[in-house]
Amino acid sequence: MHRFFISGENLRSGQVVLTGQQAHQIRSVLRMAPGDKIIVLDNTGCEYVVAITDLARQRAAGQVIDKRLAQGEPRTQITLCQALLAREKFEWVLQKCTEVGVTRFVPMVTERSIVRRTDTITPARLARWKTIVTESAEQSGRGRIPQLECPLKFADALAGLGAFDRRLIACPQTTGPTLREILQAGRPAPAAIALLIGPEGGFSDEEVAAACEKGAVAMSIGKRILRTETAAVVASALILYELEE
Repeated sequence: MHRFFISGENLRSGQVVLTGQQAHQIRSVLRMAPGDKIIVLDNTGCEYVVAITDLARQRAAGQVIDKRLAQGEPRTQITLCQALLAREKFEWVLQKCTEVGVTRFVPMVTERSIVRRTDTITPARLARWKTIVTESAEQSGRGRIPQLECPLKFADALAGLGAFDRRLIACPQTTGPTLREILQAGRPAPAAIALLIGPEGGFSDEEVAAACEKGAVAMSIGKRILRTETAAVVASALILYELEE
């Protein structure tokens, strides 16, 4: 069934209303009719099976017939601190890492980032990113839309690392512990993980040192050098795999 995130105010007493682009998609793109079923999500981790009862040009209405927990949300919360990349590559990271299971994105300006200032990311660009994340969450069966923070300088991103159970910084040349060893060190299993992925030129030695001073552990994803956008997806997937999620 097709999935749509809606605001809580559009879901009341078992009645659902979708408007604007969502109503247009249901009526004119998907060509659905009264009696057809969709899934709506209120961004709380629950999903609602809804039978469509009425369709108009800019409005679709329905009745909730079932409520259940969404199965696509991992228990472990991964915050991906991703260095800003060229537009298409960064959008690809947002899309694919949402599919994998990342729960929060923190764009960063690093020493070797293509984008060197946080104020170059306009409100329109942020809105586009949020749309990409939302649509990817719908497509991949997520129960919540991952959070998308405003871009930060690298030092400001590091300042928030204390809130995490594990802090990982991707360093292709490191000879440190493996990802599995890092995740299995100590119990219980980590509930919140910060994953730092650098730009196309990687993190500088000074940035790695600064992150490690804040409790991050340098890790290698493998023997082959991955593009940064590939590393973000692979590392996120490996973390959840190792944690059986």
